[in-house]
Amino acid sequence: MLTSPKLKSQVDALWDKLWSGGLSNPMDAIEQFSYLLFFKRLDDAENLRERQASRRGNAYQPQIKDELRWGYWTKLPAKDALKHVKEQVFPSFKKMGGEGSSFEQYMQNAEFKINKSTLLIEACNAIDEMQISAQNQDVQGDLYEYLLSKLNTAGRAGQFRTPRHIIRMMVTMANPQPHERIADLAAGTCGFLVNAYQHILAAQTSPEILERNEDGSPRNLVGDLLTEAQRDFLQREAFRGYDNDSGMTMLRIGSMNLMLHGIRSPQYFYMDTLSKEFNALRAYDLILMNPPFKGKVDAANLNEALPTSTTKSELLFVHLILDALEMGGRAAVIVPDGVLFGSSRAHVELRKKLIEENRLDGVVSMPSGVFKPYAGVSTAVLFFTRGASTERIWFYDMAQDGFSLDDKRQPVDANDIPDIQDCWTQRNAPEFELARRKRTDALRAALVPLKAQRLALRGEINRLTFESVLEKPFNTTDTKNTKEKHEESLENFVPFVFNALSDAKAKLAELDTKIAAPQAELNQLTRQFWVAVDDVRQKKYDLSASRYRQTEPDESYHESPQVTLERLARLEQVMAEEIEALNEMLK
Repeated sequence: MLTSPKLKSQVDALWDKLWSGGLSNPMDAIEQFSYLLFFKRLDDAENLRERQASRRGNAYQPQIKDELRWGYWTKLPAKDALKHVKEQVFPSFKKMGGEGSSFEQYMQNAEFKINKSTLLIEACNAIDEMQISAQNQDVQGDLYEYLLSKLNTAGRAGQFRTPRHIIRMMVTMANPQPHERIADLAAGTCGFLVNAYQHILAAQTSPEILERNEDGSPRNLVGDLLTEAQRDFLQREAFRGYDNDSGMTMLRIGSMNLMLHGIRSPQYFYMDTLSKEFNALRAYDLILMNPPFKGKVDAANLNEALPTSTTKSELLFVHLILDALEMGGRAAVIVPDGVLFGSSRAHVELRKKLIEENRLDGVVSMPSGVFKPYAGVSTAVLFFTRGASTERIWFYDMAQDGFSLDDKRQPVDANDIPDIQDCWTQRNAPEFELARRKRTDALRAALVPLKAQRLALRGEINRLTFESVLEKPFNTTDTKNTKEKHEESLENFVPFVFNALSDAKAKLAELDTKIAAPQAELNQLTRQFWVAVDDVRQKKYDLSASRYRQTEPDESYHESPQVTLERLARLEQVMAEEIEALNEMLK
């Protein structure tokens, strides 16, 4: 997501320039912006390769001719720059994907629609000011997402991006390998495929070369440990994406994104993967995706391998993933919470199929704010393996993802993702589970006396609060008291009960502080847990984390009925005395 206010304002300014410059169709503006961004990032990538070659002491072999580079033509006079881009840069750019690539296929009819030389230079200057290469993130996708949000179309057809940190979490947990065929059946801007490629390169780059940014994203991905055969496989066969964007904008942007991250011949094609035309069954070793939740399904053209009992795309895509995976193939897929607990026959049958015919490895329940501002629906990530059998299921109940869960989605300190990844990696290690259980037991034991003290203090505060209501600094039945005497008594009166109540509240605040840290650690430790498959069967294959997570809510203080009745009686007595005193004063 785009979180920098400065970058947002710069994008807004560029958007206004493109609009006033004649690109009145919003999708045209997005597409032309993407082309310029691609030119800029190609130049940045070339500069990076040059620096890496110098660092390794190798001769630098340019991949882009000097006259096609951003740094060359943006320095030309405006009219010359526009002519050069239209006649030289853009035609060469359209051929960059190579023969047979999706980029080459879908760029055939692409047009460079900026026709004003001043607009071209203004737009290029604006992109230069954004300093995109210094952002350390998937900026092209982030900017595309932000532009879509300005159109009010994001989410309408599932066209909003999966947050980058969620993609990275899923890819890290799925741990793609250099030999695996990896796919996304509704790829959007290809964020999953890009991150899978980066993950593989990071794992195959020598530790002394690899670096990481503050957000955890890797740098210097040279993949020096890969064999030539593995490199060739990664470039030509490893990654496959599909999308049904008939306008081709998504396909072009996704293909550009793959190329910018090093996949020179992207395989990203137009296809409604739920349709009869899709026949890539048993074709993949790993599928990573976030399918559209509310996409319209053409029942008449539904793939014959899919069940006809439902038209819900979120259910059909999970069935499709199972069909597209090779035996033993793995998947990490985002689903709305309804898939986990829906009571319809189609929902229950899908969950039963995942568990009884395949191995459901894990469920990560995510909070409802993860996809804001585009959608507030709660979601989960399912990890499963085609075939095998399910004996027990690993769960994690995520509370925070490192960003505020409101529409602003600003960075915050609370973040469960590092713990999720650590727990997942070590989930089958007996020593890890034992150490975690011992720590949980120790925390519970330490909290028992503290919580008992807190409960007792709450009882004392409850009693003292009642007593303070009855406490009177001045007896209203004494009709001889004057106003002056009353004010003097208030000034000098320091009742014991009020002091005791104040002390008790201070002790409670201190005790709450002592309890907070161990309680927070205990809550964190209990977010991950295992559930036996028999327990899931008994609950109609419900996969909601809340159905199985064992939480221990704090005991609330409740006064005994007898004491409550006694206090009511005392209150009635005091009220009667006050009424009698008032009557005496009126005589």
